Amino acid sequence: MASSQNNLSGFRAKTTEDTKNYRIAIVVSEWNESVTEALYSGAVSTLREYGIQRDNIVRKNVPGSFELTLGAQFMAQKEDIDAVICLGCVIQGETRHFDFICQAVAIGITNVGLSSNKPVIFGVLTPDNQQQALDRAGGKHGNKGDEAAIAAIKMLQEFK
Repeated sequence: MASSQNNLSGFRAKTTEDTKNYRIAIVVSEWNESVTEALYSGAVSTLREYGIQRDNIVRKNVPGSFELTLGAQFMAQKEDIDAVICLGCVIQGETRHFDFICQAVAIGITNVGLSSNKPVIFGVLTPDNQQQALDRAGGKHGNKGDEAAIAAIKMLQEFK
């Protein structure tokens, strides 16, 4: 959502519905923790800004971005969860591992949303380096966690 030309963290969903009863799960990768914690802070801040009660935000950690898919599935299967936000960061390395992980995570998160009929939001950064990740985790290109929270709220407002 954010690029070198755009910062969508300033974009806001319509506040036409009462969101305080939405129950949102946030699944957070522990890998690249400095980045994922910043994404998490952005997501929670935005959810709270829209009136979602702190007790209705459920955090679950997973070891890495690859595990986001199963973590999302576990949370989406819960009847009391309305949406799932997946937050991770996979930084390009010297091998093709990056490609395999990113593709598996993107497809996996999409499939969880389709099979659960719930919004499952892809908040996974795939930058070339650490600085690009930081720029998108509260830096000059906004916060992808903030944008993921907006996407979850908009999906719930439109389809719940």
